[in-house]
Amino acid sequence: MVILKSDREIELLRECGDLVSRTLAEVAKAIQPGVSTLALDALAEEYIRSHGAAPAFKGYRVGNLVFPSTLCMSINDVVVHGIPGEHVLEEGDLVSVDCGVVLNGYFGDSAFTFGIGKISDEKTRLCQATYESLNLAIEQTILGNRIGDIGSVVQDRCTIDGFGVVRDLVGHGIGKKLHEAPQVPNYGERGVGKKLKRGIVLCIEPMVNQGSADVSTDDDGWTVRTADGTPSAHYEHMVAISSKGTEVLTTFAYIEELIETPYKQFEQVNHG
Repeated sequence: MVILKSDREIELLRECGDLVSRTLAEVAKAIQPGVSTLALDALAEEYIRSHGAAPAFKGYRVGNLVFPSTLCMSINDVVVHGIPGEHVLEEGDLVSVDCGVVLNGYFGDSAFTFGIGKISDEKTRLCQATYESLNLAIEQTILGNRIGDIGSVVQDRCTIDGFGVVRDLVGHGIGKKLHEAPQVPNYGERGVGKKLKRGIVLCIEPMVNQGSADVSTDDDGWTVRTADGTPSAHYEHMVAISSKGTEVLTTFAYIEELIETPYKQFEQVNHG
């Protein structure tokens, strides 16, 4: 069942979204070649707890599996749910950082893909397509549209460049639980699926592979990789339909004050 939120609840979710966004910006300040993913995870946990919140992912349980970390850090061919460890980032890596918080009984969730140092032109194009598809999906998140309208634009934007849109993983509703109904696939048909109503809050998160859309899961039960070993990109925003219309509750602005966006990266690569 889809749980519709009041405007007051949406404001509480906005506070969660802002903290997640600021946490990702703290990661942006420190992420560079030579830094371990474990160090970045510790930095994020300290920042979240210092703001009166708790990490949403640490201790998250699926059956007998318990996620051990504050961040999901997914490097190169890892699509999502990568577990931070002693791995040291290298020049040219592509790293999706997914972060969640719990604040005042509500959840926040957002993700951003970072290029470490100078990344390849192909990785840059992958980031651009994924980033653009998220923005196009947000444009479709309006009263009266349907879930299929969101997924269809992600699919159309990314497949036109030959990228594989992951079908095994989806976005989701969010509120007093990290994952709520409805599911938000990154593919679909216009005019199909649940109708978007006032009070709905969604996490829209395109996960797009440079090659095949197929994925596999490591023996740890969490780490999801591209089946063909190609890189993957992942961006995520929380989006609400309130009495004011469509509102994006998370922001990349804090990150973009510190680093170039995929759009700017792409312009530099192609136009000097």
